[in-house]
Amino acid sequence: MYNPTRDQARNFLFEAWRKYRRKLLLSDLESLATGHILAHPEYHGLLDDAESNLDRDWLPELGETNPFLHLAMHLAISEQLSIDQPGGLKSAYARLCVRLGDEHRAQHAVMDCLAETIWRAQRDGTPPDGAAYIDCLEKAHG
Repeated sequence: MYNPTRDQARNFLFEAWRKYRRKLLLSDLESLATGHILAHPEYHGLLDDAESNLDRDWLPELGETNPFLHLAMHLAISEQLSIDQPGGLKSAYARLCVRLGDEHRAQHAVMDCLAETIWRAQRDGTPPDGAAYIDCLEKAHG
């Protein structure tokens, strides 16, 4: 199982962005990552400056969103959708896209549900509840 360190995950995003900007050949995963990066222009400058941002912390208690975590969540959701895990995710996501009228907004709604599912599993010391995750999506309004 692939379990990158924080620096490896961040360097992957820096490198994918660098290769995209230089019009170099991208792997499938790099293409997927750059698609999500392109949907977040607020992260472009940050990804252009690996030296200043590799070790930087973003503090939620100060209202900051960690851009690397955000992009990693997009990648995780894309992977979940590609294999329809948990079962029913693809169809719930399709309904959410129609309801919200925008795939990117739908991904952010899914992200909120995924974060809640992970938080509950960690809090309760249980595996993530796939049914609760799907139920959250059915109720999501973006």
